[in-house]
Amino acid sequence: MAKILEIRWHGRGGQGAKTGSTLLGEAIVSMGRYVQAFPDYGPERMGAPMRAYNRISDEPITIHCGVTNPHVVLVLDETLLGKVDVTQGLPEDGTIIVNTNLTPAEIRSKLNLKGRKVFTVDANRISVETIGRSFPNTPMLGALVRTTGVVPIEELLESTRHRLTKKFRTKPEAVEGNIKAIERAYQEVRGE
Repeated sequence: MAKILEIRWHGRGGQGAKTGSTLLGEAIVSMGRYVQAFPDYGPERMGAPMRAYNRISDEPITIHCGVTNPHVVLVLDETLLGKVDVTQGLPEDGTIIVNTNLTPAEIRSKLNLKGRKVFTVDANRISVETIGRSFPNTPMLGALVRTTGVVPIEELLESTRHRLTKKFRTKPEAVEGNIKAIERAYQEVRGE
């Protein structure tokens, strides 16, 4: 059976979890690997809790359901901690990355975690300083790549620049802001 890396994103509608999972998926596909990138939400509105997922493999992926036992969890909104069980299904050797100004030790204590690798990055601050608004998704991609090595940073930056240039044709500053956000989070993510 193929080894599949599963990632679960927790965020709120409008924070870019779906876009983040898609950008990661496109970077993985550009490397010739197999990937799934999809959201999980119903009729929620802006600001409601939602999830997005990635599955990554070197072989075709034949399962098609939400990720219940992720190897990596990204939390785009710290206010979800305590309201949503973000660690549900995360194994003892799993990784959690939280958008917060708290330290990894403070997050470990807040979640009462045993085992697991805990990382934090202030993706809100980084995105405000580089993009001009709080969009934590692209900084979280930088933190994800730094902590897991799931894709080389150069591949992620190239793929993201290509995708965002199409999306923001008349706003090159938005593209560059997102690229800088990824690079900054890659450098600023903290682990224990």
